[in-house]
Amino acid sequence: MSEDEKLLKEAKKLPWEDRLTHKNWKVRNDANIDLAAVCDSITDPKDPRLREFGPFFKKAVADSNAPVQEKALDALIAFLKAADADAGRYAKEVCDAVVAKCLTGRPKTVEKSQAVFMLWVELEAVDVFLDAMEKAIKNKVAKAVVPAIDVMFQALSEFGAKVVPPKRILKMLPELFDHQDQNVRASSKGLTLELCRWIGKDPVKSILFEKMRDTMKKELEAELVNVTGTARPSRKIRAEQDKEPEPEIASEAAGPGPSEESSADAPQEIDEYELVDPVDILTPLEKSGFWDGVKATKWSERKEAVAELTKLASTKRIAPGDFTEICRTLKKLVTDVNIAVAVEAIQAIGNLARGLRTHFSGSSRFLLPVLLAETRVAEGGGDWISCFSRPFND
Repeated sequence: MSEDEKLLKEAKKLPWEDRLTHKNWKVRNDANIDLAAVCDSITDPKDPRLREFGPFFKKAVADSNAPVQEKALDALIAFLKAADADAGRYAKEVCDAVVAKCLTGRPKTVEKSQAVFMLWVELEAVDVFLDAMEKAIKNKVAKAVVPAIDVMFQALSEFGAKVVPPKRILKMLPELFDHQDQNVRASSKGLTLELCRWIGKDPVKSILFEKMRDTMKKELEAELVNVTGTARPSRKIRAEQDKEPEPEIASEAAGPGPSEESSADAPQEIDEYELVDPVDILTPLEKSGFWDGVKATKWSERKEAVAELTKLASTKRIAPGDFTEICRTLKKLVTDVNIAVAVEAIQAIGNLARGLRTHFSGSSRFLLPVLLAETRVAEGGGDWISCFSRPFND
């Protein structure tokens, strides 16, 4: 028996943690192989050994020896396949370690790292996954950024927008459009097109196009023509996989109507409002001289002050706040002697209703009577009544 064989034989008697952190790389390598085999043999996700193994992977995947690191990823993949959502307790530390140490490794290492991330998503640790991706795309090495974008593409494509929230991805994309590496730009373009498949072209264009260079806009516009068909998830989270399918007899009895499965797989209708962050308009309004302006004797100054509010309130989503005094002022201005001021006040109310939605419901009930009573509204207010439909209905 060779010295190495003797070493490995003796090392097998050591506790798992000692083997996985042993100074000899061959011992660590052998330990990861054995750990993967044990995880492969586990059939119960509540097996207490999984709780024992979970804390090992943070250090194991960060091994400085490339072959050992790959074996550690193999063991982690086996662990995640055997575990259930309870393994999410280890997700943050492990995902951070993979981002820091594995995404710049050998092609096989990167591929296994992406498989790890997909399994975390499958185990419903999607927020941790996206937190890790936010860190990954800030890496100064483009080689680490591309696989991060690609695995987000893969997660969205396979699990769909109900599992992988588009809003988080939309926030990450703008800084990637101007990246100096062409591969990063190409991957970000592909991810943008995939988003269009899930949430529609218009929301993506509305939110992202203003943040793109003209060149990128033209390239995307040309490719958006080819984005057709209905996006449907091809992979389920683990909890959904565990559900038993309905008997075939039941589906036959249901007749030709749409089944629950087809309904669940239908593309998610995404409200653009939910994809954008709320914007604070109260602070800039205070600095704009609004309060002095609305009290001015000159109608042009009153109109200009309200127009500033209309402009600020035109943002897609307004941060909630105390708009009580503003609405009281607008209520008075709706009956202003000057029709231009009154119309501007109505437009400002409409923008506030659209931007605040349910947060404007109390104010809408306060304002609606005066709007209905003011006969001039019908001439200058356009479709202002429709602005109040959301606060009442949502």
